[in-house]
Amino acid sequence: MFYRRKFYTVKKEFVDIFNDLFNTLNLPNQLMHGSRLIGRWMKDNEDGTVEIFAIWEYDSYEDYVEIENAIRSDEAHVNRIKNWYEKNGGRDYVYKEFILEMRNEAMESTVDRSRIQRGDKS
Repeated sequence: MFYRRKFYTVKKEFVDIFNDLFNTLNLPNQLMHGSRLIGRWMKDNEDGTVEIFAIWEYDSYEDYVEIENAIRSDEAHVNRIKNWYEKNGGRDYVYKEFILEMRNEAMESTVDRSRIQRGDKS
């Protein structure tokens, strides 16, 4: 399995708009192309910013690359995203004013999956 964490720090006033983008455009498209969402969370930093991150699961790194290429080649989706940016002031404006940090990171498990599947208590 391959896991990745997509992480953002956004200004608090942008959280609802950003979460709506995820739920209405990005999540359905990711799922349609084969991504598996483990979960998505947010944490208020109490400084006017919020951390938002999602954990995704893929069968392998190669599957992740294939899925990402399919998503980036989906012209209808790309156009929906472009329209979303335009509606919110343009891509450069959104990244300058609202999205303060973004990271896309591979993750490695520290858990022996066979112990979980067997139900080891030791």
